[in-house]
Amino acid sequence: MKLLAVRRLLRILYVVIRYRLDDLLFALPLPFWLRAPRFLLPWRWIPRKASPLNRGQRVRLALEELGPIFIKFGQLLSTRRDLLPPDIADELTHLQDRVPPFDPAKSIALIEEQLGVPVSQAFARFDTKPLASASVAQVHAAQLKSGEEVVVKVVRPGLKPVIKADMAWLFLLAKLAERASNEARRLHPVDVVSDYEKTIYDELDLLREAANASQLRRNFEGSDLLYVPQVYWDWCRPKVLVMERIYGIQVTDLATLADQRTDMKLLAERGVEIFFTQVFTHSFFHADMHPGNIFVSTRTPWNPQYIAIDCGIIGSLTPEDQDYLARNLVAFFKRDYRKVAQLHIDSGWVPQETQVNDFEAAIRTVCEPIFERPLKDISFGLLLMRLFQTARRFNMEVQPQLVLLQKTLLNIEGLGRQLYPDLDLWTTAQPFLERWMRERVSPRNLLHNLQSQVEQVPHLANMTRSLLERMAQPHAKDPPPPWRERDGWTVRLIGAALIGGGVVLALGVANLSEPAIAWPAWLMTASGLYLILRR
Repeated sequence: MKLLAVRRLLRILYVVIRYRLDDLLFALPLPFWLRAPRFLLPWRWIPRKASPLNRGQRVRLALEELGPIFIKFGQLLSTRRDLLPPDIADELTHLQDRVPPFDPAKSIALIEEQLGVPVSQAFARFDTKPLASASVAQVHAAQLKSGEEVVVKVVRPGLKPVIKADMAWLFLLAKLAERASNEARRLHPVDVVSDYEKTIYDELDLLREAANASQLRRNFEGSDLLYVPQVYWDWCRPKVLVMERIYGIQVTDLATLADQRTDMKLLAERGVEIFFTQVFTHSFFHADMHPGNIFVSTRTPWNPQYIAIDCGIIGSLTPEDQDYLARNLVAFFKRDYRKVAQLHIDSGWVPQETQVNDFEAAIRTVCEPIFERPLKDISFGLLLMRLFQTARRFNMEVQPQLVLLQKTLLNIEGLGRQLYPDLDLWTTAQPFLERWMRERVSPRNLLHNLQSQVEQVPHLANMTRSLLERMAQPHAKDPPPPWRERDGWTVRLIGAALIGGGVVLALGVANLSEPAIAWPAWLMTASGLYLILRR
């Protein structure tokens, strides 16, 4: 273990002791074997004065002092008021955009270093006092020489060494967990930490964030649901991002939203619609949707529109993951537990040898008590937690590619219930998913799938021709195959028949989620083209 990582561990221990977070831990209803070690901790032998800070302030200040990875964790917790006491949840909301800023002089120096010109030359006006400050960057208001009002986002200096040390400890803990426990191994902790490492480092590259914002803006161009500010690419660099300044109400400012008579029910439902549109229609979703990154436009409160900023973390799903996820959710809505079990087996999320009947019974046992409650009171998070409890029996594995999705879903659910406590997430989502599944097998999409397949035919035909020539080359001295001595029209008819059969087979599999089963169609079509076009 490198010296930096050891120093970081000592730093974490110091912060835990300083803010007495161990008192909060041991105040929980823990089993005896977890409570006993408190008597062995040497700092607990020393009498300590009562802290002037309440527990929520201590948690927030500790997370702020420990840096971006811990702040990100606090941001996630801040959206789940159903999981935290109110005093802690209230304090953690400060982590969304009110992290203590760094010295504006350092911000200006970094901007000038990245842009290669003085701030006064780049901007007609630059406000040294930050508009907002978060875990990875802070934001200053400015005005371009051309007159547009913009915000300038600057990465915090000195983050990489801290993140590197934190990630070293996370990897160590993940590897130890995999070696020590089969149950932990099933959760793929090393893969999860590896994905998180990529995510956190991607956030330090503001050019990546600018590209994400531009894509998300195009996806919702002209939409009433979501607005994404414009990026000014001429002034963007790896550590500096300049984009349009937006004016809106922070989504958690419920009093101001109520004052302008915002339709809160529609606002909450549109948040769910935006999430599912990004996941299933675009396969490109904003994966850091905590309240500090979401605002509401003031233009049409009766037809509320969201405004999204900070696109540093973006997730996507493969078509296969989209399909299995949608069919799983729809099956859950309909309480079709056998289909849920079969989908898990088909997707490889549980071993192929799993008995469908046993797995179906386990899922029913988990879900039925939950579905006895009103749908609006059912938490996706609670359902996921209960479902993972079945993993011990069926070796169900956590899918690393779905971790960001699960995190975003928890954010959306927590935010939606803050805006409109009676939000029925299930009823809001079900029509969207059913419509998406119908559209997947519509004639238009089937034609698009066929067109995509046909576009690949020339390439596959060339590959097939090359393969056949390579196969024939070692036997160049052999007599020519019989079909070369036959009439050319016979060969062409065989080729046409192969093409026709390939097209029919392609149409039959175009709406299925397993692309691997379409290879016979490609092979037939390519072989037919080769026979027709051969010289």
